[in-house]
Amino acid sequence: MRLTTFTDYSLRVLMYLAEIASAFDISENHLMKVVHFLGRAGLLVNVRGKGGGLELAAPANTIKIGSVIKLTEGTDQPAECFDPKANACRITSACRLRRILDDAVRAFYAVLDQHTLEDITRNRQILAKILSMPHPHSRHAVRTAIHEK
Repeated sequence: MRLTTFTDYSLRVLMYLAEIASAFDISENHLMKVVHFLGRAGLLVNVRGKGGGLELAAPANTIKIGSVIKLTEGTDQPAECFDPKANACRITSACRLRRILDDAVRAFYAVLDQHTLEDITRNRQILAKILSMPHPHSRHAVRTAIHEK
């Protein structure tokens, strides 16, 4: 019996994701859902063929932290009055809190959008040591690590 390349790479991806799940102490099922979501959102790509695996869909220095959080958290509705369909608040028309909350949400994302994935992974050697993972050498680190296993 001989396994196809697709099966081989599927197992390599699962092996690497199991390591990530272990390092971050999260369930493998949840991690698979996250990877699937990030792929559908265009942040990750599944690379087929020799050396295949997962890689970032864009350079790390172009992936803004605020954009990722908006994508994963969904709509920014700190109170019911931000959702016109579900708003049942009786003071919405006179409420000054809504404006303050709106300003706070904008400020939150303005700060986050000043930083990129590259910014929060500049300490790769320290992170790799803490997580007992292979040291990433490039944006293709996941693909390379999967291929080397």
